[in-house]
Amino acid sequence: MDISIFTDKTAEPTQKDLQEQLASIYPLWEQIAESVRKKYPKPKEEWNYPGKNYGWSFRLKDKKRAVIYLLPRQGYFKVAFVFGQKATDQIMACDIDASIKEDLAGAKKYAEGRGLSIEVHNAKPINDIEKLIDIKIAN
Repeated sequence: MDISIFTDKTAEPTQKDLQEQLASIYPLWEQIAESVRKKYPKPKEEWNYPGKNYGWSFRLKDKKRAVIYLLPRQGYFKVAFVFGQKATDQIMACDIDASIKEDLAGAKKYAEGRGLSIEVHNAKPINDIEKLIDIKIAN
């Protein structure tokens, strides 16, 4: 089951908890969050607990929508987005890894857009994630 490493509804995770659990990849989590902060100053940052089947997740939002979700997992984390059609078209036309485009093209389309999640085990996907942040903020 794909569930957060933080499952206790009564204990919102702290930065210390996150550092301890993510260990060597914690700096990548911070790099991604900081990328959003630089491109969209003062985003609303909040932990969210949608239910016991998911556990805690972290999101950075602009005034009306989530820009990015960060989902802590055992030994890695996921970065998740929801893209509308205009953003999806831009992603398909840019130089992002083909596997990301395939995942996005295959994602079910909802009223709010298509969901995309990327596993982060190392720095390899960071450049593509930063491009996706740019597209998300622009749309």
